[in-house]
Amino acid sequence: MDTVQPVSGNRNDELAHEAPSLCIVVPCYNEEEVLGETASRLKALVFDLSARGQVRACRILFVDDGSIDETWRIVCELHERDPLFTGLKLSRNRGHQNALLAGLMYAKDRFDAVISLDADLQDDIDIIPDMLAGYRGGSDIVYAVRESRETDSFAKRTFSQLYYKVMEKLGSDVLYNHADYRLMSKRALSALSEFDEVNLFLRGLVRLVGYPSSVVYYKRAERFAGTSKYPLGKMLSFAFEGISSFSTKPLKFVTLLGGGVSALSLVLFVYFIVQYALGNTVAGWPSLIVSVWFLGGLMLLSLGIVGQYVGKIYLEVKHRPRYIVEDVAE
Repeated sequence: MDTVQPVSGNRNDELAHEAPSLCIVVPCYNEEEVLGETASRLKALVFDLSARGQVRACRILFVDDGSIDETWRIVCELHERDPLFTGLKLSRNRGHQNALLAGLMYAKDRFDAVISLDADLQDDIDIIPDMLAGYRGGSDIVYAVRESRETDSFAKRTFSQLYYKVMEKLGSDVLYNHADYRLMSKRALSALSEFDEVNLFLRGLVRLVGYPSSVVYYKRAERFAGTSKYPLGKMLSFAFEGISSFSTKPLKFVTLLGGGVSALSLVLFVYFIVQYALGNTVAGWPSLIVSVWFLGGLMLLSLGIVGQYVGKIYLEVKHRPRYIVEDVAE
């Protein structure tokens, strides 16, 4: 059995030793193939938690992130058959992070604790009792962390490990091998709601909340149906979102790179002058073409990095809503 490992302090909360009301938030995008099985497994888990007195009330909240399949129809049918299931439908696809935030903000004033997890249930739901134990032990946030990445492909495993190392080098406080499977108390969710940025990277924002936390480890399973909604392109985009949201070091890197190229250019200029003075003919075309292509590529790279930050500022100052709820099944 996985154990809860305290990270810091005790939560000063009158509910710390009582069975909490719980909401399980499940973001969904085109998940018609898995929703039936997911609902069945979660329902069995909730009944077991209630029977053991670990929760006093519970709801399972599916957040439809603008799906174009039958996801919302299935959510509505689940709700009609059993009020245990509730649903939010966003007006359009806003991405996993916004859908997750919509569910968290909906649940924060209605429940003592909220657990978020993906619809494919690759994350082990059997550790939820341990997460609740962490909550009752005083943790406002309980992080579910993967023990290993044995079930990932070699490319995905290598990319993930590299990503976490880069984030660490850039000074970002991101928990290694933790995604968005976590428990948060009402107090922690209230603190999270004070962060109003549009460019969301929740696994970084939650760390900034800073309340007492603990960690539970688990093994990730294979997806039992459907396909992943995070191909390589989205993974790369999400990775840069995390880096640019919590670190300005890429901008400093551009500055240092520009200074280094300028210094190199000065050294080469002195070298060519000396060679000319010694009567040596310096071949022009090869060195010129290489220099032009190198500097051109360097400038485009630098402009691209700066442009990403400017684009994020542009989105932030507009203060557009991060999501719009179209329908609610409750």
